[in-house]
Amino acid sequence: MTPNTDRNQDLFDRARRTIPGGVNSPVRAFRAVGGTPRFVQRAQGPHFWDANGKRHIDYIGSWGPMILGHGHPAVLEAVQKAALDGFSFGAPTEREVELAEAICQLVPSIEMVRLVSSGTEAAMSALRLARGATGRSKIIKFEGCYHGHADALLVKAGSGLATFGNPTSAGVPPEVVQHTLVLEYNNLAQLEEAFALHGRDLACLMIEPIAGNMNFVRAEPHFMRRCRELCTQHGALLVFDEVMTGFRVGLGGAQAHYAQLLPGFRPDMTVLGKVIGGGMPLAAFGGPRAVMEQLAPLGPVYQAGTLSGNPVATACGLATLAQVRQPGFYEALAAKTTSLMQGLGQAAREAGVPFCADSEGGMFGFFLLPQLPRNYGQVMKTDGAAFNQLFHGLLDRGVYIAPALYEAGFVSAVHTDDDIAQTVQAAREVFATLAR
Repeated sequence: MTPNTDRNQDLFDRARRTIPGGVNSPVRAFRAVGGTPRFVQRAQGPHFWDANGKRHIDYIGSWGPMILGHGHPAVLEAVQKAALDGFSFGAPTEREVELAEAICQLVPSIEMVRLVSSGTEAAMSALRLARGATGRSKIIKFEGCYHGHADALLVKAGSGLATFGNPTSAGVPPEVVQHTLVLEYNNLAQLEEAFALHGRDLACLMIEPIAGNMNFVRAEPHFMRRCRELCTQHGALLVFDEVMTGFRVGLGGAQAHYAQLLPGFRPDMTVLGKVIGGGMPLAAFGGPRAVMEQLAPLGPVYQAGTLSGNPVATACGLATLAQVRQPGFYEALAAKTTSLMQGLGQAAREAGVPFCADSEGGMFGFFLLPQLPRNYGQVMKTDGAAFNQLFHGLLDRGVYIAPALYEAGFVSAVHTDDDIAQTVQAAREVFATLAR
């Protein structure tokens, strides 16, 4: 009997004995695509090496934070220096203030900000603050937008137009989501009806302006304009979840792009994560002073966190933001991402495979569909079997994309022309097999 030499499989088998599903976050388990997860041993620049020592071109980048690539010298130096001073104090530090100042300077809609440790925590806290600031209970979210695993946000659409949702997870009682309306993304009719029926009771509308959890789907400008108008008209807060898009699609996040299309546009609150921590556990939520001062210790809305504003994480975040603020950074990043999408599109056309793609800054999405989807239902029309074949074909050729058709991808500033060329060539070979 030939001995198993696949250390990824060995580690996965071992992990499943002590960790549910063998992973600490579900998408890592490869359940959507099948096969064995890659256990990362180390990473550098745009690459990582798995437990078998195989190198992969990384288009996940820790699901977005590694915008500078892995192990950027300036970031590494900042983290090492901070770690020497101490890992955690449970008391304020100067770097917390510096990071808050940087965020407020770079995102004009944010006058004050609270640092936390994860995107889920930030979204959950922003939701509580919106309810506390407005004195209302009901909220709107959109199918296909993921805002973390807080109970009130783990919900799918009900059976009728503008109805309240149903839990998507065991352990979430129906009464917990009874105040959550789930609408179809980019559906103006549902949006109008929801506000007509419930406008006086709505605390907030929470949305990913560019959804990254149904692959990559933009909120259309006229839809976003109406979200802003209706929230203003009815006294609800417009909450942008920019955990993925913040400092990833541009220096001011997705909201800066909408401000260019819709002069004067801004959300009331913003949830940030990923890039602002540079790969360390750090997130934030912020907005106008009058709203943020409702938080304890100034106001009645309670929120706390022992590790919030962690000194090593803030050092990592500050060093990352210092790099992305360099002139021309996002223009160069967007050019790399566009080049990758164009190359993949050309390879698909050569093989006669349905393909469409979109990108902004260093964030992208592609679909095995003839045209870009506008909502989650359209995303799910993608040929799942074909995507799985593409995923594994690329993986075998050393190209690592998200192991699920409904997740966006990410390019870093250090992906090279050669990385992109290798990726396109790998895709060309796989697309040829899909066309048979």
